[in-house]
Amino acid sequence: MTEGSDASRTSTPIDLPVLPLDDEVVLPGMVVPLDLSDAEVRAAVEAAQAVARPGGGKPEVLLVPRIDGNYTGTGVLGTVEQVGRLSDGDPGALIRARDRVRIGAGTSGPGNALWVEGTRIDVPVPDPLPGSAAELAKEYKALATSWLKKRGAWQVVDRVQQIDDISALADNYGYSPFLTTAQKVQLLETADAVARLKLAIQWLGEHLAEQDVAESIAKDVQEGVDKQQREFLLRRQLDAVRKELSELNGESGSGDESDDYRARVEAADLPGHVREAALKEVEKLERASDQSPEGSWIRTWLDTVLELPWNERTEDAYDIRGAREILDAEHAGLGDVKERITEYLAVRKRRTDRGLGVVGGRRGGAVLALVGPPGVGKTSLGESVAHAMGRKFVRVALGGVRDEAEIRGHRRTYVGALPGRIVRAVKEAGSMNPVVLLDEIDKVGSDFRGDPAAALLEVLDPAQNHTFRDHYLEVELDLSDVVFLATANVLDAIPEALLDRMELVTLDGYTEDEKVVIARDHLLPRQLERAGLEEDEVGLDESALRKLAGEYTREAGVRNLERSVARLLRKVAAQHELGERELPFTVSEQDLRGLIGRPHHVPESAQDPAGRRTAVPGVATGLAVTGAGGDVLFVEASLADPETGASGLTLTGQLGDVMKESAQIALSFLRSHGAELELPVADLKDRGVHIHFPAGAVPKDGPSAGITLTTALASLLSGRLVRTDVAMTGEVSLTGRVLPIGGLKQKLLAAHRAGITTVVIPQRNEADLDDVPAEVLDTLDVHPVTDVRQVLEIALAPASARAQDRLPAAA
Repeated sequence: MTEGSDASRTSTPIDLPVLPLDDEVVLPGMVVPLDLSDAEVRAAVEAAQAVARPGGGKPEVLLVPRIDGNYTGTGVLGTVEQVGRLSDGDPGALIRARDRVRIGAGTSGPGNALWVEGTRIDVPVPDPLPGSAAELAKEYKALATSWLKKRGAWQVVDRVQQIDDISALADNYGYSPFLTTAQKVQLLETADAVARLKLAIQWLGEHLAEQDVAESIAKDVQEGVDKQQREFLLRRQLDAVRKELSELNGESGSGDESDDYRARVEAADLPGHVREAALKEVEKLERASDQSPEGSWIRTWLDTVLELPWNERTEDAYDIRGAREILDAEHAGLGDVKERITEYLAVRKRRTDRGLGVVGGRRGGAVLALVGPPGVGKTSLGESVAHAMGRKFVRVALGGVRDEAEIRGHRRTYVGALPGRIVRAVKEAGSMNPVVLLDEIDKVGSDFRGDPAAALLEVLDPAQNHTFRDHYLEVELDLSDVVFLATANVLDAIPEALLDRMELVTLDGYTEDEKVVIARDHLLPRQLERAGLEEDEVGLDESALRKLAGEYTREAGVRNLERSVARLLRKVAAQHELGERELPFTVSEQDLRGLIGRPHHVPESAQDPAGRRTAVPGVATGLAVTGAGGDVLFVEASLADPETGASGLTLTGQLGDVMKESAQIALSFLRSHGAELELPVADLKDRGVHIHFPAGAVPKDGPSAGITLTTALASLLSGRLVRTDVAMTGEVSLTGRVLPIGGLKQKLLAAHRAGITTVVIPQRNEADLDDVPAEVLDTLDVHPVTDVRQVLEIALAPASARAQDRLPAAA
């Protein structure tokens, strides 16, 4: 409490009856009516009236706030202006509050009231006001005027503006209805007028700030409500207009969207469990408001369900001969795949004839994995299979897919949720038994978003996919009648659990004869059309096609062959437009070099009749399998000069651990059996051995180069040359046994493409020769062996054929 004791004037104590105010505070300047039916109020007024005042003054009472039963230390001196009846008819008194009074000790007086001794608190206000006080008064009047104008109290505004006394101005703030009792008590007990005015300005400013925020919030809420109401009314009006239009056009129905969905669901040919789930969603749509986001999710889901071909199926073409003819006409070779599709159709026809179309809820679908090098026709084969079966065809590209939701779909709660690619493929096909090609299944990745390959386990499992459940649909979808064809280049990249659910069909590279047939019957007509040429304008001799396949392209597939044919036709078309060549024109083998340049892949035997590659001891020809099919692999070995002091084994060519171990085994075998093989093994102890695999930038691994490494080292030590027309493949053991290897068909095709005539293979791989085309075997002299000694007898030239005898004259 600020007293301002130096400036205050002392006053004579006066005795006053106490009029208690329960939880109420009256400030000087206020006029308040009090109910005399209250015993304490009546006692105080009667006691004041019983005391005679000098000069006939009005009775005086002391108005004291009583907060929670406790009296404050400061009260207000009030004069009883009038005693009569209040507006409700009860007896009352009108009291005007005048001065602050500090309450002292109790005293005696007439009547039943409590009398106390009080002292007026009189703090003079300087006249004129100092600048700071005047600014405070001006600020308060501005704030009060702003608040009063918001309440529409214009008459009170004028009254406040007319108050010049800052003490009265501060006490005038006590009329504010938003003040708490504690704040009013603080105003009452603050004697200094400037301090009271500062409090009033602070509280009024805070209240105005809170009021502005509340008004802003209320305005925003009101605008939102008004917008919703306006939108609601407009939608109702729009519905009414649509209804009137439909009645004028003779259309039935109320036009309500939920009714429309209910009618569509009931009219659709849906399975029982799907119809039940769809009707539940329609009920949710009917209960949802137009503004609810759930409504749009439900409508999207219903549209997806209604667009799926739940009971649509295409009839399979059970003309088995016709289906095989279609496959043969559209694809050359690929006998294993054609036989598998023919078997599937034959079994399907017999099951249908015997009424076994559905057994245990499952139909007779198929899941095939076509694994082979690029360009052999895996992707285009899927469309041919669909054509042969009379089914719809859909291709699903899985290369680079890393999100599990791409397969199983998103949960409906997500914004922009969609079903997975499998469901979208069935929807796109328009039938429940399409041929779905899962392209590049070995390129599926996995990261923190999930493992798509794991999500494919249920899709590709014939025992489970009749109850496939997409996360978005959340109803069972029967995929047991779908023929899934998965394509891959590398078998090792497919997870073992996923591969176990598919029937593996390996597609090896094409032979040269098959490439010629493909180029003549498929590639050439297609590229003639793309080059704007007619069939009778440009032709290619079979010899030209064979040279394109054998020397200009060396691959397992036919992609580069097709590019070479396209380049050849573009060159002929350009020359004709320039007037340099007349049409019709038939391209012969001799014309190729002038049109598209020199060959890039001349066979070793044709490229080097004198055998320059193996014209020195220590070079052998092996066979390998890569992601692009089979290939020829050379092994070169050399001994370090004794004077260098080098020793040990050095391997180069970016080799894997298994291939490094094969080199160690070959070296150990020759060291332990050198005397038996009549080899100078002492050189192996004193001189370093260096083995190199050319094409050092290409990673190489595997055990199948074992006998090739042994042959190269034996040739190096004996000085005998390796025959240039011999290639070999097989794993070698420490005892000299030749162990089986994989990929024999691809390796023999590579040897055939490279012009090799003699091939050494493990005897335990002899059964794999059944997979090799007959035209390839006719050109190869295949030697199955069990021991590395047999390999050396076949591969090494006679002892009389030394290096100097084999070098060309120019050397």
